[in-house]
Order: sequence, then structure tokens, then C-alpha cells
Amino acid sequence: MPKMQANQMRPGHVIEHEGQRWTVLKSQINTPGKGAAVIQVEMRNLRTGSKKDERWRTIDTVERLMTEEKEYDYLFADGDRLTLMDKESFEQIEVDSSLCGEAKQFLQEGMVLLVDLVEGEPVAIHLPQTVTLEVAQADPVVKGQTASSSYKPAILSNGAKTMVPPFVEAGDRIVVRTEDASYVERAKG
Repeated sequence: MPKMQANQMRPGHVIEHEGQRWTVLKSQINTPGKGAAVIQVEMRNLRTGSKKDERWRTIDTVERLMTEEKEYDYLFADGDRLTLMDKESFEQIEVDSSLCGEAKQFLQEGMVLLVDLVEGEPVAIHLPQTVTLEVAQADPVVKGQTASSSYKPAILSNGAKTMVPPFVEAGDRIVVRTEDASYVERAKG
């Protein structure tokens, strides 16, 4: 298995640690006032689904498992289980929605997903970078608020919360990033 430095771990990577396979959910490098920098990693066990936080020195090495990417169509959800269809063979698979991470709130039927597989087993799901949704609710603009200075809270049609520019109102369709629910632009057309 190829080794990589711990500070190269990114969300979506799959590693072997203590004889088990883990998918990286979040990684953050912390540089304390004294001593060497460390990388704090939140990861999920692929077999059990349990989460764990682990720390490595940035100079430590970890074993990264090679993943294969494959496109699937998202069909529907049944509780925490997602049904996906292989775009080539039309074979359907069921996976746990936790493989999408925080982005699962943006799943839409018919959406094309990129699924990372390790030896044929789904380990992570990547949504498109942006989605278009309708603003269900937006706070009114406060008088004297300048357009450039501040965004206001809004709730999207899927229930996700985001911050939008003052000119965006309920009923508007906007483009948001699936990674962090941030506003990109007004939807065109």
C-alpha cells in the first residue's frame, strides 16, 4: 500500500489505521505555540460506521488505500439508506447516507454522484460542487445596511440554512456550494 505524509490527508481519502479501514471526514492542521504541528483527523470506520478523532504529527506517515471513482445516479432515500444506480451497468446498490457527509442535505433525485470505491466497496460519495435551490425564507433587509457589508440568514427549500446578500428574497432561486452551504450566485433563467 502506498504511504503518504499525515499532513496530506484530505476528506474523502481512505486510510488503513490499526488494521482497519477508515475514511477521512475532516482534517485540520494545528500549530501549537511550542512543539511540532499536528494534524487532527475525524474519520469513520468503514466496517462499523463508528467515528473516531485521531492526531498525527505532520511528519508521520499513513497508509492510503487506492480508490476507484465511478458515477452513479441518485434514485431515492429510505431512512438513512440511499439507493444509487450504476450509470454503466444499471445495477442498483444501497449505501449509508453518512458516506455523503454534511452534503447529504443537498441530495436531489436524479443527481449524478461520484462514488469512491475500495475493492468494489463504496467508501465516500461526492455530490456536484453546486446545486440550485429556492429560498424558502429570508430575513428582511435592515434599513441603513449597506449591500456589500453584510449577508442575512436564509432558509432554503431543503431546510438548509445559509447566508445570502441583502437583495435575495424568498422565492428566489440561488446556487449554493454543497460543501459548506455557502451562497454562490442567483440562478440564471
